[in-house]
Amino acid sequence: MNISIFAANFCIKVKKFFVVLCCLIVGNSVFGQINEIGIFAGGSNFVGDVGKENYIDPNSVALGLVYKWNKSTRHAWRFSVMHSTLQIDDANAESLARQQRNYALENKITEISAGLEFNFFEFNLHDLGFKITPYVHTGLNYFWYDSMYFASGVAEKDGEKARSFSIPMTLGIKFNLSQSWILGLESSVRYTFADDIDGSHPKNDRYENLSFGNLNSNDWYVFTGFTLTYTFGRNPCYCPL
Repeated sequence: MNISIFAANFCIKVKKFFVVLCCLIVGNSVFGQINEIGIFAGGSNFVGDVGKENYIDPNSVALGLVYKWNKSTRHAWRFSVMHSTLQIDDANAESLARQQRNYALENKITEISAGLEFNFFEFNLHDLGFKITPYVHTGLNYFWYDSMYFASGVAEKDGEKARSFSIPMTLGIKFNLSQSWILGLESSVRYTFADDIDGSHPKNDRYENLSFGNLNSNDWYVFTGFTLTYTFGRNPCYCPL
């Protein structure tokens, strides 16, 4: 084979290889820039040693900011900041013993969260037309709240902020309102590594003798509502050869 012809063919193959490699790199990086940012709005409720026993029964306003980094049509990294004032009241419980005890308190809770959201169906942000899919989400939350205790049946703050972690377990459904706006409806149960949000087991040693309730069951709180996110980012690269 003529050396010049071989060299020309070799150069063409090398060029094609680098074009393909370039498209893969650029395509993946651009696809990684498909972002969503928006709000969460809904309600919260608490499940623990004080108040109602229902797991999903929002009774207080919850608000937050949500950001998603869509790595594919099936999953996204999700980050959020949430805030609510938990309304906890024995008067609303089904248990007669709790109603007679009649403890009540409010506890402000703020959390930051990082996790993974998984779509049951493909949800391509760049496809035209209506899209809908159920989804699940989990991760790890870091949250802070008022450290409290009960003295003579009255909730008191000990003047410090308590901090802990929780694991979210979210089930929702989302659909596009347009090519740029996505509406999601979800309920997310948070299992916490704390047992003093309702003041039942104070962390402060000074109030340890005021503990009550089930020592073997940690607190839960729940956010139920909707997310409204705006999408931005360029389409992935498709390179014909």
